[in-house]
This record gives sequence, C-alpha cells and structure tokens, in this order.
Amino acid sequence: MSSPHLPAVEGYAARLSYEPGDQVALHLAATRPHRSGRIAPAETALPVDVEIARLGSERHVVARIDGLVAEPHEIPDDAAAAGARWPAIAAMTVGDDWRSGWYEVLLRATRPDGSVSERRAGFVVRAGTGRSRRGILLELSTNTWNAYNDWGGPNLYTGGHAVSFRRPFAHGLLARPDAHRHRTAVTADEPDLGGDAWTAHWRDADICSWSACAGWPTWEGPFVVWAEANGYALDYAINADLEERPSIVDGYALVLSVGHDEYWSSPMRDTIEGRIAGGGNVAFLSGNTSFWQVRLEDDGDTMIGYKGDARRQDPRRKTHPHLLTSMWSDPIIGRPESAMTGVSFTRGGYARIAGGTPRGQRGYSVWRPGHWLFEGTDLHYGDVLGGEHVVVGYECDGCELTLDGGLPAPTGADGSPPGFTVLGSAPARLWSVDAALGVNEYPTGLQAMRTVGELEGTAHVLFGDASPANVARIAHGNAVLGSYERNGGTVVTTGCTDWSYGLAGGDPLVERVTRNILDRLSGG
Repeated sequence: MSSPHLPAVEGYAARLSYEPGDQVALHLAATRPHRSGRIAPAETALPVDVEIARLGSERHVVARIDGLVAEPHEIPDDAAAAGARWPAIAAMTVGDDWRSGWYEVLLRATRPDGSVSERRAGFVVRAGTGRSRRGILLELSTNTWNAYNDWGGPNLYTGGHAVSFRRPFAHGLLARPDAHRHRTAVTADEPDLGGDAWTAHWRDADICSWSACAGWPTWEGPFVVWAEANGYALDYAINADLEERPSIVDGYALVLSVGHDEYWSSPMRDTIEGRIAGGGNVAFLSGNTSFWQVRLEDDGDTMIGYKGDARRQDPRRKTHPHLLTSMWSDPIIGRPESAMTGVSFTRGGYARIAGGTPRGQRGYSVWRPGHWLFEGTDLHYGDVLGGEHVVVGYECDGCELTLDGGLPAPTGADGSPPGFTVLGSAPARLWSVDAALGVNEYPTGLQAMRTVGELEGTAHVLFGDASPANVARIAHGNAVLGSYERNGGTVVTTGCTDWSYGLAGGDPLVERVTRNILDRLSGG
C-alpha cells in the first residue's frame, strides 16, 4: 500500500453508464492528499498510463492509453456537492465486443521519485439497444456508493445534502486490499466490541474510512466473481438506469440487487414495482435495501439526500412531500420499502456489530425447509444457514412478526405484502442511544452514526414520538429471509447485506440456495 500524502492521479468518467458505441471521456488530475484530510492539487504534473478492464471471474483488459500527462487542477470547495469540474484529457469508444459489465479504469501514475501510484475510476457498460440480453440484470448500488463517497468534502453521513457523481470515488470504494478480511460485521466467535482489527484498517490514511460500508469490492465484486465462475451470465445497470432508462429491465427474466442497496429514487421504485406488478422476477440478495429515498437532479449529475433530522430542511418537504428525502417508511412519504421487498430496515437493524447483536447467531434459523428455496440442501427445521461465514452481518431487513402454528409469519402492519413467507430469520436490532459501546474506538463517521440513536429516531419518524411504548414496538428486530409471488412472478429477499460472503467463502448451502434462486427465476 502506498504511503499517504504522496501525489497520485485521480479521475472519473463523464458518466457511470454507457453502451457499445458511446464515447467515454476521462477527467483526470494530479492530486495530493493533505494532512487535514482534504485533497489538494499536486505540486507538478504526473505522467499516467490508463488501463481499462472488465472485472468478473477474470480481469479482462479491453483498452490502454499510455503516455498521458495529468496536470494539477484545483479542487473546488464544493467538489463533493457540485463535482470536480476537471477537463477531459482522454476519450475512447466502447467497443462492440465489450461485454456488459463493470469496467475498472486503472490509473498508474509515476511520481518524481520513480514510485508508482494506482487509483481507480470506473463505469458500467450496458447490453445496449437491440442487443440480445442475458437472463439476469444486475443493478449496481451506485447511489449508495455515492452517498458514502467523501472525496472532496462531506458525504451524506457527515453533513452533506448533495453529492455529485462527477468526481473521483475515494480510494477504497472501487478497490480495497483484502476487503473480505476487513468487514464491517465482526466475524470472530469472541468479537472485540471495539472492532480494533477493521478500525485500524479504516484508519489507514490511504483508504476511505467508509469503504467497508459501500463500493464494488465489498459486496457486488465478490458476488460477480462467484456468479461468473459458476456459469451465470450477467448484464449490468446502475441505479440511475432504473430511473433514466426504465425499459432497461425489459427482456430479462430476473432483476437482481446485491449487497448494500440503500438509496433509491421514486422513479427507481416505479420501475421495479411496475416489473413486479407485471409478473416479473426480482431478487434482493441485499440488505438495508431501498431504506432511504433520494432524488437525482442536474440531469442525473447530483444526488440529493437529507439524512436524519435534516430531512426537515428538505425544500420538497412542503411542496412535494412524497419526494421527501427520508426513510421510505416515513408516513409523510407513505411508501414503505417492504411493499416492494417484503422487508424493511425499520424492523431489522444491525447484526454482529457492537450494539447490534454483537455475538448474534451469524446465520438464519430455517423455519420452512420444504420451500423450493431449500431444495437440495438437506436443511431441516431449526438448522442455521450461512453461520460459518456470517451471512447475517452488518445491516439487515425484517418485518413485524407473529407466530402462526409456532412459525414466524408477518403481521402485515409494516407494509409487507400479502403472501410474504418467512423462510428464515435471525435477531438484529437498531442502535439505541443507550447502546454506544466503545464509541470512542470508532472512526469519526461511524461514531456519528452510533450516537444518533437510530432506534429512537426511527420510532419518532414512524409513530410520531419516541415514547417507551413506541420504541418497544421496533426494539427487537430480525433479519428475514423470505419470498412472495405476484401475478405469476416471484420476489425473493435475503434481508441482509452480507449474503455474498457466504458465496465468497464457498459455503455449500449458501451456494445451493443462491443457485436455486438464480436458476428458478432466470430460467436457467
């Protein structure tokens, strides 16, 4: 890993989504991290070579541009909100033979002392108009990547209300060494509640402290490696494509969300809910999914989100309350995400993190082993699925539960759709203001998250106040693995962010359940 505060070349593509025949413009500049934590221009221009590669089960290089020179450029004070606004210094055409996928733009810059820095940008190549489409469309959670990106200023967790897509991703969000070893969820049997191992990793000044919460290497990347190695062909989209190109879902047997897919716009919801209503298949191998509404503005260049109490400052609150940037379950919006996914973060919470079931059961208790999801697993009632590799970790979604013949079943009071079937569950909980264990051991951003009191805050939003009775209604959450059918189609949710770790770890039961989902819903 390179030393912090040394110059590098950083950059971004003009857009995050292209199709064959499109021109990709690259905006690059020579920068240097400042000890204050801000990014500053480098002292001199740096030579840089560019390599573009599709990332999958193998890394496939499709283009190179050598011998460029990246000049120092100022970083505007409002770069996080309004973009870096650097000039484009190179461009290329997406080739007709470029498969749909996530394309890494590797920037190798040579410093005056002869050392080499590596930074990354990236973009998606869509299947393209008129092209044959594979059975599965994977939508990458780029809105969530952007929400956590603190390059050039505050992100949505540190006081920002607008975050631009037209700037670099902070180092670590697109590539992170040993990402699988530095998870947000604590995986040891006797977890250190201070989280020293991954805290030390995040505090390395060369890695974005938010990179374990979002980004390609944390969830989607490991899933793609597993899927392609096991013969599944994927086409790709970004979150914004669901808004700007709603027909992109047409022709696919299955639309898929993976990992941490928190930030959705109203048109995104329209696209996926329209697909479900039309009998299309959707699988959410993700958690905290569509928890927060955001808006895309400036022709999609900027994402707007007012977190927590800041939602009161949202200018749309009075004029267009249904577009308020609050949790989708907020009664002002009246469109809980559970109506789409079957589950909600408001009835889930955190698992295997201090204050959030820190020594939780790691996997799902299986309640209905006869369901097709478990075919070929030999799982029985009460068995635990995914415990070895801690698939129930970090952020989890659930639903309000009751017992039906001794088995968990949704009450429907939280918006879960009729017919939603609970297949497995595990305890999770929202952080209470009283659960600030080891708070001073955490990075600044996570410390801020921990001291808000999400349990009390969520109760206040949902029910009007955080009285003890209202807090008690959501104080005991669960990660819920479940499914429902609508008009001939099927929706499946894992109710957790960390399902991919079971695949990356080679858990045979998690793999078989995933194959059952993909094969049945994609027609494979």
